[in-house]
Amino acid sequence: MKNTQPEAFILDRIATPLGEVLLVVDAQGAVVALDFEDFEARMLRLLARHHRAAMLTPGRAPEAVRAAVSGYFAGDLAAFDAVRLRTRGTDFQREVWGALRTIPAGETWSYGRLAAAIGRPRAVRAAGLANGQNPVALIVPCHRVIGANGTLTGYAGGLERKRWLLDHEAPRPAR
Repeated sequence: MKNTQPEAFILDRIATPLGEVLLVVDAQGAVVALDFEDFEARMLRLLARHHRAAMLTPGRAPEAVRAAVSGYFAGDLAAFDAVRLRTRGTDFQREVWGALRTIPAGETWSYGRLAAAIGRPRAVRAAGLANGQNPVALIVPCHRVIGANGTLTGYAGGLERKRWLLDHEAPRPAR
């Protein structure tokens, strides 16, 4: 028989230069979701899709996770590297999300390159859809994917945020 007990998650809110982020962690401190406050409804839809019986309780995420969020916005572009995730999705989605985590800060990939990175160069549209279903913004850096012609294309957090994030991650000349 399938377990129908609700999964208990902690919902933390952290101020950032781009507005408050909503950070959802499980009991072990793994990040389940991260999104901007003005996209809370989207985040809740994705949580409901992948964790049908999710129960959110306001609280504090582990200090290491909070520090990673703060560190990233303070300029430590590797701050998320050690953050543990617990995402659910289809095998294909998880494959795309894994590939997204390999895009170095300061780099952008096209949707075609993303599809090729998972060994499915013809699945450009599917890779784009999986990118858009990413439940963990920033940590799974879907903002690093742009159009084939170099234009900024859809970002669930809004194109202004995407532009800010890419500028934030852009390599700086040595002094």
